[in-house]
Amino acid sequence: MMGSDSENNKPRNLFHRRVLKSYHKRQQIQRMTTSSEEENGCFVPQKRFRVKDVGAEVSKNDNKSSTSSSSKSIIAGATSSQISSQELKYGFISILGRRRVLEDAITVASRVANNEFVLFAAYDGHGGNRVSHACRDHLHYIIEEEILERKGSNNNSSMDWEKVMIKCFSKMDDEVIREWDEEVGYDDVARTVGSAAAVVVVGKREVVVANCGDCRVVLCSRGVVIPLSNDHKPERPDEKKRVEAAGGKILNCNGSRVQGVLATSRSIGDHYLKPFVIPEPEVTVYKRDEWDEFLVIATDGLWDVVSNEVTCEVVRKCFDGQIRRGLPERDRAADAAALLAELAIAKGSKDNISVIVVELDKSSDIKVS
Repeated sequence: MMGSDSENNKPRNLFHRRVLKSYHKRQQIQRMTTSSEEENGCFVPQKRFRVKDVGAEVSKNDNKSSTSSSSKSIIAGATSSQISSQELKYGFISILGRRRVLEDAITVASRVANNEFVLFAAYDGHGGNRVSHACRDHLHYIIEEEILERKGSNNNSSMDWEKVMIKCFSKMDDEVIREWDEEVGYDDVARTVGSAAAVVVVGKREVVVANCGDCRVVLCSRGVVIPLSNDHKPERPDEKKRVEAAGGKILNCNGSRVQGVLATSRSIGDHYLKPFVIPEPEVTVYKRDEWDEFLVIATDGLWDVVSNEVTCEVVRKCFDGQIRRGLPERDRAADAAALLAELAIAKGSKDNISVIVVELDKSSDIKVS
């Protein structure tokens, strides 16, 4: 005899309980609507898909406009910062996505060298978030110290940005070992943790990009997409040649990987794979002009599923008012960052997603190169 509906809906075993729980969770998510709240004076979008409360990470020098939280798995915001007389508006978001742990970290608008430059960075951790968090907390200070030291010794000579960034990333790589060894000991597990890093230093006349790994930076100028970094993928011919010359191998294991393990050929940390995986960044110095529109800095959770061209098209439409999410016009950079994260989720991204959008001020005192 068939039982009643209520009896049929009772969980029969552990597997059935999990199925019912998953079903009710999906029903709850479908009923959720887009909303927003103000936290610490900045816009924070609400959850629109399943996330876990593990905390989003952001470093910000200006505490008044920071939206950092240790209890949220989504962090987003919009505010502005100044380089001397110029104002930079920016928005950012960092979300868990479909991962269990948030290993990304970001630094936004860290003012360095007496406000001469503003620094932004995205860090994509793997094997844990220890190294990405260390980079978030320390790398901008290391860079500032190096800039000020060189300015003091070089007088009016131009800055050799490549030497600056290579030295700073190497210091950060050593700092990871020192900090971990002091706290818990640098054991075999610690040696498997690392992070990709994309650091952007914005000045009045230049944009400096240092990239180590598979984060990416693109600039839009007069509607033209200009990549300012090149992903360090193991299948890249020059990277494959370098790894093999050091005695390593590129093996196809669910994609090309160094020693069949790591899907990026450069990173901070990952000391168990040295000398095949190195912390040396590739550095690009871009001379700014009045036609520059914006920068997009993001981890591969975005770039794996969204192209450079589509990314810049979405941002431009946000800036032109063709796409709106209900934010004030002054927060259009945050609008763009949030929309890019949503697009990545919709296109099937399986990674954490962190996006920073920086509007480049079209000030008249920027010289056309």
